[in-house]
Amino acid sequence: MIRILGLDVSKSSVSACLLTEKPEELRQFYYECPFNCFSANVQGIKSLLELKPDIAIMEPTGANYSKLWGTHLARAGVEVRLVGHKELRNYRANQLALPDKDDDADALALACYYFDYHQDQRRFVQIRDQVIVRIRESVLRLAHLNRVQSPIMNRARQDLAWQFPEVALVRSLRGESGEVPLLWGWLAGERKSTRYDRLYAQTAGLGITDTVRQHAKRICDLQREEHAIEGELRQLLADSRFEPYRQVFKKFGFGDRLCAIVISQIFPIEGFLDANGKPEVKIRQGRNSKKPTKRHLSLRRFQKALGAAPSLVASGDSKKTKVVGGSDLCRKALWQWVYTRIEPKRSRLRNEIGKTLGEQLDAEKASGRPVKLVRNRVAAKGARLLFRELVKAYCPVESNVK
Repeated sequence: MIRILGLDVSKSSVSACLLTEKPEELRQFYYECPFNCFSANVQGIKSLLELKPDIAIMEPTGANYSKLWGTHLARAGVEVRLVGHKELRNYRANQLALPDKDDDADALALACYYFDYHQDQRRFVQIRDQVIVRIRESVLRLAHLNRVQSPIMNRARQDLAWQFPEVALVRSLRGESGEVPLLWGWLAGERKSTRYDRLYAQTAGLGITDTVRQHAKRICDLQREEHAIEGELRQLLADSRFEPYRQVFKKFGFGDRLCAIVISQIFPIEGFLDANGKPEVKIRQGRNSKKPTKRHLSLRRFQKALGAAPSLVASGDSKKTKVVGGSDLCRKALWQWVYTRIEPKRSRLRNEIGKTLGEQLDAEKASGRPVKLVRNRVAAKGARLLFRELVKAYCPVESNVK
């Protein structure tokens, strides 16, 4: 008899529901079930493992809260499966009709979800291997450091506008060897610069305060941490399994960070294909035309994973599309890629991909469409081209991709 554990993870505890079969009278079971609540400490983890589950079902609650419980369960030999937030919400409300949302109801719904969908692997969020997990964590740490640095740097520049205005707008970058940016290193007393010494001796400003020097030291520390994470990312991306992906990414002009973000979302590409390793395409009747229409299901799942799948939102006479679901970090990174590698003609990719996307972007901007919409549309087209190239790398004879 299989033992299924539904786990709803909170900041410092979990609600647990252990089932050996799906209850028939679910609402009655909800009021009578002896739910467990375990704290995030040694005793709580020990008590959880004493339930001896075979499979644990959880939501992917960030990279922090669920990691503790999932890691200890995996080390104990328990298979861990993840259910998407949206999928669980719809299942719990529409199919189980459980009472108002609470942690116990979610734990029960997670356990029941297994019994209804355990034979369909696509009903569960893909569980990434250890290298992908490390790449994902590194990418998130870099995004966090970027968010932390920006306000510190902005505050320092605002102060420099009256303390040392000659350098307030200088764009100072980290060296290839990892040296901190010259301006911030000089302000922090970590690097020497005769140019900045000379400018400061003749400045019209009122003099650099200790506050700005402290800001500069913080920036230097954050830049060093960034450099260390980027070095770790390069090592992780050197994994031989990623070589075909890197060759495709090179055609798109992706940098290391964007490569890491995309790989963390779509590896392995086979997960988007059918049992024969080809893109899944189904012919269904069109809702409006009533004619046979191709549905590119694999492509759609791929775009959604990258946060580049537009959805139709219609109400009455109003119809519009918007992007929902997927990775916000990946969506932003693709938008920045369009902004830096496709939109500026001087740095546009010199290949068929750059030509195709560049011509679409130029034509849509010339037609008067809002620039934000144009960039989003080009990013979505870029995701479609990326899927096509990856499929070509794995299925050279496959031509059923738009």
